[in-house]
This record gives sequence, structure tokens and C-alpha cells, in this order.
Amino acid sequence: MTNNHDVAGLQRRLAEFAAARDWQPYHTPKNLVAALSVEAAELLEIFQWLTPEQAERVMDDPESAHRVADEVADVLAYLLQFCEVLGVDPLEALAAKIDRNEVRFPVRRRGDSDGDRHSSE
Repeated sequence: MTNNHDVAGLQRRLAEFAAARDWQPYHTPKNLVAALSVEAAELLEIFQWLTPEQAERVMDDPESAHRVADEVADVLAYLLQFCEVLGVDPLEALAAKIDRNEVRFPVRRRGDSDGDRHSSE
């Protein structure tokens, strides 16, 4: 499967979609981040009562896989629209965050304290 999509192109399509429907007045940072939160919760809902083993196999069922993909798309759409409205480059923001986390959480040998800690804070 080939991926011919880029962030800027997808943001442009989302902006055109909203403009064609006169939705821009509703696409405020507050509204977009609220919608993002709701969509993330809908993604979480799919996994809410699954065991870890069931969660690992969720994409094996076509119906569940479709639901997951739709919710991922909704989360990403609202995140990209949020970034566009605020002028945040999401890829640059992510790269900068990874750089900071590499300094904040250096690689340690197994058994060292905090060596297995994971965070995106």
C-alpha cells in the first residue's frame, strides 16, 4: 500500500472541506481541542473492556479494524485542524519533543532506576 499523503496536503483538504460547509467560525482552538478529546475518547472506548490480549488482536476483526481506523482518522483530522488554526507544525513539534525526551530520558542499562520509565510529558 502506497502512502502519497503529506501533512500540508491533508490540512489543505480539511480546510477546504470546512470552508465549503461554512464551518470555519466553529473551528476555534477551544472547539477543535474539545472535539479532539471526544474523538480520542471514542478511540479509547473501543479498547475499554478488552483484555491486553484482545486489544493486541483488535485489528484482526474487520469491523473492529474499521472502527479503529475511523477513530484514528477523526483524532488526526481534529489534531491537524487544531495545529493549522494555531500555526503549529505538528511534525516539527513532534521532532522537538523527541529531542527533548532523548535528553530528559537517556538510555540506561537494564536494572538502572527509571530505565524502563515511559513518558511523553
